[in-house]
Amino acid sequence: MKAIKSLFIICALCCFLAILKLPIEYYTFLRTIVSLGALLLIYVWAKQKNYALAVVFLLVLILFNPLFPIYLHRKSIWIPIDIITGILFLLIAFYTKKAADKKEEKAVELPPLQKTYTRDRIVSAKREL
Repeated sequence: MKAIKSLFIICALCCFLAILKLPIEYYTFLRTIVSLGALLLIYVWAKQKNYALAVVFLLVLILFNPLFPIYLHRKSIWIPIDIITGILFLLIAFYTKKAADKKEEKAVELPPLQKTYTRDRIVSAKREL
């Protein structure tokens, strides 16, 4: 789980670094690492049937796809996209851990209750009148 959280943090940091003016090789690396993170999240959420978040990261995957890249040709368009994507990855990295801890706290085992039935009573053969 730590490796997955680390991947999401690295994706977020790479998105935040993309705001700077860097060589084209960095942006190719950014597309690759963000696509891998988005693919992992899509797989996990599709498996958990959380389709809303899977669709959000499907859009991220489409935007950052390294095989068929989308070029918006203006840095001013990519900067908000990079910031929002970085924030999304940070939220996922830190929010899911807290939600998992809360679920574990709520899982309390209750002792089984023994229910008595009327047929379980011992009936005496002798009855005093």
